[in-house]
Amino acid sequence: MKYVVMVSHGEFAPGLHTAVNMMTGEREDVLSTSLKDGMGTPEFIENFKALIEPIKAEDEIILLADILSGSPFTSALGVLDEKGMMEKTTVFAGMNMPLAVSAVLMKDNMDGDILKESLLSEGKTGLCIFEAPVEDSDDDI
Repeated sequence: MKYVVMVSHGEFAPGLHTAVNMMTGEREDVLSTSLKDGMGTPEFIENFKALIEPIKAEDEIILLADILSGSPFTSALGVLDEKGMMEKTTVFAGMNMPLAVSAVLMKDNMDGDILKESLLSEGKTGLCIFEAPVEDSDDDI
């Protein structure tokens, strides 16, 4: 099985997980946890270990983190490395809704570099500037 695992500071990962569930339905292969305000890294690590407990050695993981090199990112990587799971893990930092939804929906249909490039493209495309059309006020005079 391929899992999508989301980690973040604050409530971002659990909140994104809830939003993804609204788009994809509730799934057992999507997991999340976060480093909450006032929580120490050791507690986050214990929560992350408990979260990934059901993942078997032959399973694959797509890890989505809020920011590169943040405590949730580095702590999750440390746990995955300790458990020998890094070889079957693809890691993305800077997660957003388009990336997360695409990861959940595409993970079972694509593999390797094609999956990585598709997910990276979806995440980047999701970030854009929206400019509302401005009406010319000279016509009103």
